[in-house]
Amino acid sequence: MKRVVVTGIGAITPIGNNIPEYLASLKNGISGADPITLFDPEVFRTKFACEVKDFVPEENMNRKLSRRMDRFSQFAMVSAEEAVLSSGILDAGYDPEMIGVIWASGIGGLKSLEVDIEDFEKNGRSKPRYNPFMIPKMIADIAAGYISIQYGFRGINFATVSACSSASHAIGVACDTIRLGKAIAIVSGGSEAAITTTGIGGFNAMKALSERNDDPKTASRPFDLDRNGFVLGEGGGALILEEYEHAKKRGAKIYAEVGGSGATADAYHITAPHPEGLGASGVMKMALRDAKMNREEIDYVNVHGTSTPLGDIAETKAIKTVFEEHSYKLNISSTKSMTGHLLGAAGAIEAIAGILAIEHGFIPPTINHFTDDPDIDNKLNFTFNTAQSRTVNAVLSNTFGFGGHNSSIIFKKLV
Repeated sequence: MKRVVVTGIGAITPIGNNIPEYLASLKNGISGADPITLFDPEVFRTKFACEVKDFVPEENMNRKLSRRMDRFSQFAMVSAEEAVLSSGILDAGYDPEMIGVIWASGIGGLKSLEVDIEDFEKNGRSKPRYNPFMIPKMIADIAAGYISIQYGFRGINFATVSACSSASHAIGVACDTIRLGKAIAIVSGGSEAAITTTGIGGFNAMKALSERNDDPKTASRPFDLDRNGFVLGEGGGALILEEYEHAKKRGAKIYAEVGGSGATADAYHITAPHPEGLGASGVMKMALRDAKMNREEIDYVNVHGTSTPLGDIAETKAIKTVFEEHSYKLNISSTKSMTGHLLGAAGAIEAIAGILAIEHGFIPPTINHFTDDPDIDNKLNFTFNTAQSRTVNAVLSNTFGFGGHNSSIIFKKLV
């Protein structure tokens, strides 16, 4: 079976608009949560989120093109650009039909849909039509199309949509596609921009979001006794996956090898996780089997860890089921404590956090821990509040989505 490696990474996140900024914030435990500026949230119970800061689309791409894109596609283009340029893939001389794009978004162009519906409601009698760019701005697959057009990549091209597991599924499928010889390289990852009236209002209605308006910076508290919901985030992350022999031949920088991946379903509830973490434990075991690795070879688990009462307990149980005594030798952390929850893009920026942990020898912290939860085994090393130095040879990254979708990916140091 062909080996797959990561030769480029790019990110735009609530704690950094590129990889160097993101890395520095991960090391320093920076929270990206602040009062919402993208719209007036006064009518909602949650008035804060993890927005991308200081982002001006026209400074990152052609102005005319940017106006035809939803914010989630803009994030896709920016993160993909950084990844593509860092990889050197454009100078590799590969057949364009062997370079693909598999991109993810859990929701797609939510803001664009909102704007055009509101505009039609206000002006429908005098202007009885929708904006002709509404559909292309809204559909979740359009980001993959834009990336392929930008670089002339004519290989496999589609989007994955599986709620919060979307980007991890995209990366897993991209890896398998290269293993099968159907592509030499694939741009994979995800982007999301759901900090809108519908996004905040909808998640508030589900009682999924933290309402800690008096202290947004500490609102995302994975594994803490007082956690009360996730903090919505936005942004994008991109990885260049490449067949190992081709990458080696052209002398590409290799950040990590993709060990393997897994995908399962809870088959339990549309939003709640299985209370014993059955789907979560199953997907981690599947990823280990796919990677042909023993559980003792994993050093760090970047958990889904959304800061919800049920989810954090279920995932902890699943980790102990899979890793048994080795659980206590792992570092575990939730970078959502810093970035918030990027929904369909979460798996991409969290995969990148794991890759950076391998490259730079550190564990990003789970910030905002104040009080131990007696229902969670606090003998586990959750890397609370401060990053830890550690040689990291292998990382397992978890993402779980509404609908019971579970995905795990393993990245390892190239040997």
